Amino acid sequence: MSNFGAYLKTRQFRNTILLVIATVIGVVLIAFFSLGYYTRHGSGIPVPKLKGLNIDRAMAALKDQGFNVKIDSVYVPDEAPGTVVEQDPDAGTNVKEGRTIYLTMVTQLAPNVALPDLITEQSIYREAVATLSNYGLKIGDTTYRSDIARDRVLEVRFNGQVIRPGTKLPKGSRLDLVLGNGEGASEVDIPELLNLDLDAAKFSIKGAGLTVGTITYEGSITDSTNVVVVSQSPMKSDSTSKTSIGTRINLTVSQSKDANAPN
Repeated sequence: MSNFGAYLKTRQFRNTILLVIATVIGVVLIAFFSLGYYTRHGSGIPVPKLKGLNIDRAMAALKDQGFNVKIDSVYVPDEAPGTVVEQDPDAGTNVKEGRTIYLTMVTQLAPNVALPDLITEQSIYREAVATLSNYGLKIGDTTYRSDIARDRVLEVRFNGQVIRPGTKLPKGSRLDLVLGNGEGASEVDIPELLNLDLDAAKFSIKGAGLTVGTITYEGSITDSTNVVVVSQSPMKSDSTSKTSIGTRINLTVSQSKDANAPN
């Protein structure tokens, strides 16, 4: 035991310990620098900022720096078609030459959506705004005309034309609404519509400040363009001759006899 204790105090032991420590440090340093060289740690080319650029400029910038490009598209309202809205990796990220950069650009064409039915549902303005927004459509101008219900949607217009529910429109389209002004207390005469053809009946209803309601087809219809009114509601009678402006007039029509007459 005394010989081992004496050995620990010798220069040979100290030199051996120092050699072991130096060897361990050397191995660690060699491994660290070798790994850093192998992986090119901290090296690479910074990805440029591409968001907001036109896709052609973005692709040119990436190809000049030796990157590959893959492109996806998405529709974004109020963004110019061809604008880059997303990139991966983010700007400033160091990546190796030849890395693929993924870009998302605004598509050139907006997808079509079907106009929801705001008329039959008797939607008011606030409800119409929410419904149209859910469909990706926007509100343009609003005008008012006589109707019992304040802010009730009476017509939907696109580019100045009245459009029907189900009409296909580009997503993001701006629609104009005709709303009721709530001044339907004033009354107008109920028009006599019996035996009028459907187009003439509609014209009379609108001309009286009233609204065309539900149209029911009765009997066998072989020519929908040649039908006449056989019943209306409300109907003018001895006890009821007037109704409030904006009232909906429901019609029942049947095939005109002229449509069945032999040529």
